[in-house]
Amino acid sequence: MSKSRRLARIFSKDKKTLTLALDGYYFTNQTQGIDKTIAQMPELVENGLDAVLVTPGIAKKHADAFADVGMLIRADMSSSLLDPSVPDTIYVASVEDALKLGADGVINMTFPGADNEASSHNIARELARDSETWNTVFMCETLPFGYPVTNEESNQASYIAAGARVGTELGADIIKTRFSGKPEDSEIVESANAPVVALGGPKTENIIDYFAFVRHCMDVGASGVAVGRNIIQNPNPAAVVAALNQIIHHEATAEEANKVYNDYSS
Repeated sequence: MSKSRRLARIFSKDKKTLTLALDGYYFTNQTQGIDKTIAQMPELVENGLDAVLVTPGIAKKHADAFADVGMLIRADMSSSLLDPSVPDTIYVASVEDALKLGADGVINMTFPGADNEASSHNIARELARDSETWNTVFMCETLPFGYPVTNEESNQASYIAAGARVGTELGADIIKTRFSGKPEDSEIVESANAPVVALGGPKTENIIDYFAFVRHCMDVGASGVAVGRNIIQNPNPAAVVAALNQIIHHEATAEEANKVYNDYSS
């Protein structure tokens, strides 16, 4: 299978993607909602879900659930599962492993500017090289200074943009990274020189505030979002997917998306 065909399973015909991140078991013990959401996959797909990010274990156990969406396998995991800072990552799944599971590609994190920058880049480069050999998709999640936002620079568009470009230079087909929520985020997309998928974003008190954040990401040039807890920890994941589908694929405003969400939830 060609890489372009695999990319077409991640992105819709409009070159945008609504991706669900279900790979939390590799990074945290705060995984409430993942299994419940997997059980609702048919409804999520019906409401516009394009792709999923999963661990090898989830891909193996729930293979049938992901038959109608694109799928990327998480190739790295935290070296200290109960440390929310994700102090380091280790390489746990190869491109060949992902192909055996029926995936369209792989994803890993890199940490430009962090002490473990070199090791995370080495994992990314190996995955990029093997992805070219097998014509698979490689998504690189570039997070300056580490997994959480710990200083002003780690959430500043110029630093995020520099990290995004490193991912592209390492060979990524898609960049996944955080957006600051400011107009300068357009620098991230411009610098990356590849499709940029916005990391899920903040857990907001009001869902409309989250929809506004996603609308911002799309307005500055993102090719979609990869969302975890804002879907899986919502009382109605399908309603969130339906609303985000309107923003990402139909240019809806945050207010219009919120109406979709409320109508679906009622």
